[in-house]
Amino acid sequence: MPPAPLPNTPPWVALRDAAITFGGKPLFSGITLSIGKGERVALVGANGSGKSTILKALAGRIELDAGTRFLQPGTRIGYLDQNPDLARGGMVADFVAAALPGAEADDYRIARVLDHLDLDPGRDTATLSGGEGRRAAMARALVAEPEVLLLDEPTNHLDLPTIEWLEQELGAFPGGILMISHDRAFLNALSRRVLWLDRGRLFEMDGGFAGFEEWSETIMAQEAAEARRLEKRIEQEEYWLARGVTARRSRNEGRRRGLMALRKQRAEALRAIGRAKLELGDAVQGGQLVIEAEKLSKSFLAPDGSMRWITRGFSTRIQRGDRIGIIGPNGAGKTTLIKMLTGDLAPDSGSIRLGTNVTRLYLDQRRESFDLDQTLWQTLAPGGGDSIMAQGRQRHVVAYLRDFLFDEKQATMPVRALSGGERARLLLAKLFAQPANLIILDEPTNDLDMDTLDLLQEVLADFDGTVLVVSHDRDFLDRLATSIIAVEGDGVVEEYPGGYSDYLDQRKAAERHAVKARPAKAAEARPAVKPAAAALRWSSKDQRALDQVADRMTTLEADIRTIEAALADPDLYARDAAKFEKASVLLAQKRSELESAELRWLELEEMRTQAGS
Repeated sequence: MPPAPLPNTPPWVALRDAAITFGGKPLFSGITLSIGKGERVALVGANGSGKSTILKALAGRIELDAGTRFLQPGTRIGYLDQNPDLARGGMVADFVAAALPGAEADDYRIARVLDHLDLDPGRDTATLSGGEGRRAAMARALVAEPEVLLLDEPTNHLDLPTIEWLEQELGAFPGGILMISHDRAFLNALSRRVLWLDRGRLFEMDGGFAGFEEWSETIMAQEAAEARRLEKRIEQEEYWLARGVTARRSRNEGRRRGLMALRKQRAEALRAIGRAKLELGDAVQGGQLVIEAEKLSKSFLAPDGSMRWITRGFSTRIQRGDRIGIIGPNGAGKTTLIKMLTGDLAPDSGSIRLGTNVTRLYLDQRRESFDLDQTLWQTLAPGGGDSIMAQGRQRHVVAYLRDFLFDEKQATMPVRALSGGERARLLLAKLFAQPANLIILDEPTNDLDMDTLDLLQEVLADFDGTVLVVSHDRDFLDRLATSIIAVEGDGVVEEYPGGYSDYLDQRKAAERHAVKARPAKAAEARPAVKPAAAALRWSSKDQRALDQVADRMTTLEADIRTIEAALADPDLYARDAAKFEKASVLLAQKRSELESAELRWLELEEMRTQAGS
């Protein structure tokens, strides 16, 4: 599918018939694309395919070997590098302000962006961590208010509140955006067009990223069929033929049904915890219990002398097969909570009980370093031989590497020849080759491409042990987690059954109930006001409006329960995907209507109370 022709009206920035060659081998050629006002474009493709190179070419950071670059005169481009260089030092505020012409320096604008990205304007950029440096570079790209934003992995190392703030900022951005990201939820929320860079060619899809997987699989299936007709084989096509697009989708549907069943079990377990108050003397089947925590509390003395709470009275019971997602703002205490749950850090009060024969693996944010001169084979089998033990089974090294998307030739290549995404896959292969029944992953999705994320999700979905994962990737949590532990800050830690979307729904429902309860309590506490002294009059028309809103809320709540019951059917999506999507859209609409009705009810109820009626 060739890319669409450039529009008649000049875009702000464009490439036509662009080509770049590395080491005598073309990275891509014949690439044509443009970015104009209001466009939201996702650029996707495997690691090493040339996505970041295209962004650099559009930003004017590198020269094309062939083709042309067009930039409309006067157009400002905000560019976020995947690896910003901050080693020169200087204050963060000055680094960000460098993106603004001297006459346009705006201290308020700089302070606002830095505040949202949780950065101290007085910090020396040379002292920033990798994540802080990335946020500083993001602030520099945003603060200049350019016509075009070119963003290379903007959500890496950002926590969920910051990602959601960034989505709002970019959603309101009037210019054009071209973004590279592995965060599916981020791309689903923002993209309106998708460019897919695959084996040096650029494919274009009109529509958001939500339709990308089905569209790209259709293209691969068509190419595979053509390859069979012509009796040609290309390694990547051969791999996809062996894997089978249809078989893959069937396996994913099976995993999804299994996840729904596990989430139901987890919800029932959490309800049981609430009833039983986690009595530690309960009999538990050997090997089934992994972690049992009762009324955990932990606090630290902050540098300013105040007490900082991580958790106050948190309880949970985690069993074999549970996959627990842990979320929260940066610095809220997610890693501290994991250390308490695994027995590495004692709580101030409360108790922890670990199950018998718990063997764990831990992947932290720093990741593991490799000997770059060793081959992939030597990395997995340092003692020699051609086989390894992986999860209790004897596996040939090459066959095991194939599970992690490597081919036979790569087995004897040095690690230094691998791309960043390939090294991440090798790390996962080494990690999962070790025997364990509890896997702890701290920010595993940072810097991973989508293929590796898919692989990680599949491996974890098939893992028969227990998983604790700290992540800010909402789509990853939706596809994996059986429950979410939210570390909200100031000691508030709560567990919600389901994935990230379920967590959001349950929190909104809890907030609605809390808001609905507040006026009644306020009315009870407020002294009676005589009608004659009332500031407002309560008419029969107002009463009818209140009654109608209350009836509307009752109807909407019944509709929502009906739709939720239909969506709870684990086979609905496989049986009728269109019906599933329609029901999901209708559910969101009904919830929005209910929220509006509740706000109106609160307004009328407040009026009635003030009128003394």
